[in-house]
Amino acid sequence: MATKPLTKAQLVTKLSEKLDTDKKTATAALEAVTDIITEEVSAGGAVTLPGVGKIYCRERPERMVRNPATGEQMKKEADKVVKMTIAKALKDSVNG
Repeated sequence: MATKPLTKAQLVTKLSEKLDTDKKTATAALEAVTDIITEEVSAGGAVTLPGVGKIYCRERPERMVRNPATGEQMKKEADKVVKMTIAKALKDSVNG
């Protein structure tokens, strides 16, 4: 059965325990990592988190989509989407 995902507060608590530091420092570290990932991916780059996966931005071409309420076909402009490829090490640890 699935459990609830960790909240930011829970993640900060666990990070502070792992690093043997206070929650303020752990929060600053988490926010710094988040900022770095956001800046890099927004600029079109990619970030690899060893043992976790790779976060990157992919461009989607212009395409035709259907409005499910009306069935009307319409053109959707090209856009970007953030993707993540999960590392094999993480997949293997989850699967046993």
